[in-house]
Amino acid sequence: MLKKLLVSLLLLILFASCASKKKLIYFQNIDTVSLNSDKYESILQPDDLLTVIVRGETPEAVAPYNMPNISYLGANEGIVEVQRLFTYLVASDGTINFPSIGKVKLGGKTRLEAELLLVKELSLYITNPKVDLRILNYKISVQGEVNKPGTFPITSERITLIEALSLAGDLTVYGKRDNVLVVRENNGEKTVQRIDLTKADFINSPFYYLHQNDVVYVEPNRTKLNSAVVGPNIGIVLSGVSLLVTILALTIK
Repeated sequence: MLKKLLVSLLLLILFASCASKKKLIYFQNIDTVSLNSDKYESILQPDDLLTVIVRGETPEAVAPYNMPNISYLGANEGIVEVQRLFTYLVASDGTINFPSIGKVKLGGKTRLEAELLLVKELSLYITNPKVDLRILNYKISVQGEVNKPGTFPITSERITLIEALSLAGDLTVYGKRDNVLVVRENNGEKTVQRIDLTKADFINSPFYYLHQNDVVYVEPNRTKLNSAVVGPNIGIVLSGVSLLVTILALTIK
């Protein structure tokens, strides 16, 4: 009887400590999902920091639009002049104040749409203008049960949820893969979405591609939560279990 009891207790511990395959593997139904071919483009938002380079047929004509932002480093004889590209901060109403044009609304537009709008406006002042616009402060944050949580600058202006998790060193074994939270803000309104990484259909979700300033949070699973409670008292728990087994053995004898 005691032997059966101990075996049952051992099996219970083993089953409790083994993680289910279905809770750990990503894209489990990938072969059954129809993948869409939509192309993603970043949408300009308030607080985006932009560089805008204007090109035209003559350097003199575009020079006023490409004035450098000059700053000085050091003090006294050690002062060094540093020239940087002039930057434009998208205001809360989605506008920037551009030379000659004045206020122009770029918020809510893709990068290509914003470039075409600036080209249209600049055509009134220079011949055959071309515009190259970039977002300088594109970043995402990943927190929770990942190996390297933090905020990551993105240079490509496009990143998937899986790529963001890779930057953070992927989920730990304690991360809930079926309940990853994405927090997003559009035009001052916050939205949240919970993503199940174990099901491949999230590839077609609007949250598969992250937007600038998105926050990804990975919740701890039950094992991690339980260990957080039991952890400080693990010695007491083990001693109690050992004492209980000993009492049962003596009683049965």
